[in-house]
Amino acid sequence: MIYLKTVGQYLFIFFIILCINFALPRIAPGDPAIYLVGEDIQNMSDEERNNVLAEFKLDRPVLTQFKHYIAGIFNGDLGTSLIYGLPVWSVVLSRLPWTLLVMGVSLVITVLIGMVLGIVAAWKRGGNKDVGSLITVMFMGSLPPFWIAMLLITLFSATLEWFPSFGAYAISAEPGSFEFFVSVLDRLFLPVLTLTLVNAGRMFLTTRSSMIMAMEEDYVMMAHAKGLKEIAVVFKHAFRNALLPVYTYTVLEMGQLIAGAAIIETVFSYPGIGNTIYESVIARDYSLLQGCFLIISISILLANFIADLGYPLLDPRVRRSVTVG
Repeated sequence: MIYLKTVGQYLFIFFIILCINFALPRIAPGDPAIYLVGEDIQNMSDEERNNVLAEFKLDRPVLTQFKHYIAGIFNGDLGTSLIYGLPVWSVVLSRLPWTLLVMGVSLVITVLIGMVLGIVAAWKRGGNKDVGSLITVMFMGSLPPFWIAMLLITLFSATLEWFPSFGAYAISAEPGSFEFFVSVLDRLFLPVLTLTLVNAGRMFLTTRSSMIMAMEEDYVMMAHAKGLKEIAVVFKHAFRNALLPVYTYTVLEMGQLIAGAAIIETVFSYPGIGNTIYESVIARDYSLLQGCFLIISISILLANFIADLGYPLLDPRVRRSVTVG
């Protein structure tokens, strides 16, 4: 019953997201057609303008437009991109794998590095390793992501000439070939390294603070009193009970996979969703922009839903509170 209630809540939120995504270009000041085709519509004749409105179904009552909008979403019809002249869904699906690749690899590395460093820092809290890690993390976290990206391009691309600085693959490489695979890996290194340097600090701080709180609990003191080895106390007792905030961070970051990193993707000209959003804003391709926002909203909503479902499995206290409620 509790899961049905949770599903119902998320379905309601999803409906609100659809409504907001539908309303944004229509409630903005001025002619709503401007937010779909740009300022050029003001120079069109009445007949041309009416044709544009008819193409986007803006000549119909709002309720009818909303019905077609909802039907189009479930039928895979998100409109037509003005930049590419293709269905929005086709453009989004062609960009989505690249975002999942760069963000997914970065997330795995970020979680592993952040957890390991956070556990070690909490284990040796107050020591040189802990202080050094904190200083490094705070310093890296204060740097603008685009600046880190430019430094890496200057070092690894311009100076050392080890890695390419733009694109997702070599244009001359045949898709599916070994050369294509190598070119993808070459162009993946710098964006992943940039994202890891930018995001690893948050995972480190989350793990460290959660571990410190767990290691101050009575059950950890009892484990020490029993004479258990320090490493067993840290990983078997403290880390297992400190896992919930780490799990929350990881799952919510998974929700951001689809969003990509607009700044990083733009700097490296990486053809992901983030770079697509940037192109949509510049070209005022609002159909494509709406499609990207819809996909991002769904991914974040699903990540939160998965996090809610996973809490009772990780923490018995949550199961008991749900049962009591």
